[in-house]
Amino acid sequence: MSDKRSQFPLPLSSVTGKGDTRAPAPQPKVATPQTATQNAAQHANRQPLPKAVFQAPPVHNTGYNDNTPRRAPPAPSGVPPRAHALVSDAVRQAMVQRVAQQGVKDALVLQAMGTVPRHLFVEPGLSAQAYVDASLPIGHHQTISQPYIVARMIEVMRNGAQLQRVLEIGTGCGYQAAVLACVAQEVYSIERIKPLHELAKANLRPLRIPNLRLHYGDGMLGLPQAAPFDGIILAAAGLEVPPALLEQLSIGGRLVAPVGAKTQHLQLVVRTGKAEWTSEVMEAVHFVPLRPGTV
Repeated sequence: MSDKRSQFPLPLSSVTGKGDTRAPAPQPKVATPQTATQNAAQHANRQPLPKAVFQAPPVHNTGYNDNTPRRAPPAPSGVPPRAHALVSDAVRQAMVQRVAQQGVKDALVLQAMGTVPRHLFVEPGLSAQAYVDASLPIGHHQTISQPYIVARMIEVMRNGAQLQRVLEIGTGCGYQAAVLACVAQEVYSIERIKPLHELAKANLRPLRIPNLRLHYGDGMLGLPQAAPFDGIILAAAGLEVPPALLEQLSIGGRLVAPVGAKTQHLQLVVRTGKAEWTSEVMEAVHFVPLRPGTV
């Protein structure tokens, strides 16, 4: 597949890697291993913090064909505390500052990153590293994504517009899903590893996020019963973008995914017509592999 924009619109076969097979030129910036998964949940006895901790910014009403007023999705209404300073807003805001310095400019995305407490989604023993700009291992050969990559992919997918319905492939620990719920009206997330699906539910339950739906299943098949989506984001890298996901994009919808084997790049796909997509290759990354089926 070529990354030259002048050759677009592309047929489906080109976007899924069955057309031009030339590899994109290497990019200098390489991120650490990415995807969002978890192998620990210890929330049973935690009490929520005051609701004031979460105040989601309004989502501007753009990209719709009707005049129906739309409200921002509700932010999580409670946060289980930990007995250390990581519950403070200052720690999260320091992380947000670093992400902004790396080039993320979308104010709504940055606000969402500062809203969701990342330390609640990592192993307790790694809590002290929760706000470092790095991915962290959390079991089942998976990681929670680097904060910069989470913000960057959501920013690219959003492109300044209001997102109504978003699909995430790879729920993992649930962190990215919680961030997405602050910037989209409806979020659907699929996880193929049953224990991780259950642990993500345990992590997210105390936050009481009403606009987020978790599903256990094969993410490569998408979620046709909830399609179309105006945004799709993948937290694992395949050799190509699964065709089922491209078909579940709405016209004008944007998909962001890591693509490749040893050498991976973020790829942005935009659906421009019923059978037309454009594609753009972006920065180099390193994610865990995208796999079919369920376990």
